[in-house]
Amino acid sequence: MSQKNGIYCAIVSLGVIFLLLLQPVKAQYNFQELEKTIEQSKKELGKEYSILVYKDGKIVFSKSAGEFNPKTQAPIASASKWLTAALIMALVDDGKISLDDKLSKYIPDMNKYSKGFITIRHCLSHLTGIESEPVKLSDIIRRSRYSSLEEEVTEFVTKREIVANPGLEFRYSNVGLNLAGRYIELALRRGFEQIMQEKILRPLQMRGTNFSSLNAINPSGGAQSTANDYINFCSMLLNKGMFNGKRILSETSVQYLLQSHTTSSMIKYAPKVAEGYNYAAGSWVIQTDSNGNPSVLASPGLFGTWPMIDLCRNYAVVFFAKELMNEDRKEVYLNLKKKIDEQIASNCQ
Repeated sequence: MSQKNGIYCAIVSLGVIFLLLLQPVKAQYNFQELEKTIEQSKKELGKEYSILVYKDGKIVFSKSAGEFNPKTQAPIASASKWLTAALIMALVDDGKISLDDKLSKYIPDMNKYSKGFITIRHCLSHLTGIESEPVKLSDIIRRSRYSSLEEEVTEFVTKREIVANPGLEFRYSNVGLNLAGRYIELALRRGFEQIMQEKILRPLQMRGTNFSSLNAINPSGGAQSTANDYINFCSMLLNKGMFNGKRILSETSVQYLLQSHTTSSMIKYAPKVAEGYNYAAGSWVIQTDSNGNPSVLASPGLFGTWPMIDLCRNYAVVFFAKELMNEDRKEVYLNLKKKIDEQIASNCQ
């Protein structure tokens, strides 16, 4: 009889363990305070948004409002820069280009206009030294006059002045990454969109993302994407270049994307939403660890998209919204991140 009881207890124990394993992932975390803060921030967030949190290979939190959901496609403005920077690094991995390639290799007019020393490396971190205007909504409207990326880059080369030697001064703009985007078109003899699809978007299963538009391709701010897609990109960065068992970027390239390439004294212009931050490659350094290494990076877009990764807590969060970014929303996003941080322990000292 005791033997039967022992077998019965063992079966019950196994059943309990199995049921525990089937519990929803969200059970690991208590996001009630996050939910409450989202509810309190409805005015700043707007009527349509989607928020995803990724941790350890899965989505651990998802919240949407209005007609938005994680599959809703929307323009992401400057959050496009992180994708373009990753594409450049993928081509560096392939040996197709080098970070120290001078743009004049394929854009010879650079030499005629005192821009012959600008490299791909300078382009990735807004260190070209070419004059630029503050990024604002009117820039998007003004870009409609360009029929191609080639036309826009020709203007940068022939009509914009050099205001600093390359590598010395940071001025946030669309100049650097659009120059780099045109450079790879010439180097590979293919269109930017085709290269992006092949090297980044298809491998990351970002089916709702593209740089296609009625006007010129804009590597700095012309992408449309979804919260689901962008979280795939962020997960790749967190996993040191791996996605679904496939290598997208080398660890060295991911490391380059996630390290600061400026100092505070170099920054001559940054948008208000990023004032006080240093810049990596395609993203801003929001926080550093005790050793001064980047621990939180983000690539905010003018329309309210804000993808962010936390290297100390090893998670990503994507805020996707329909309305324009403003200072109120920045503070809301950072406050929401604090609520997430409360539930996920840091591995940094």
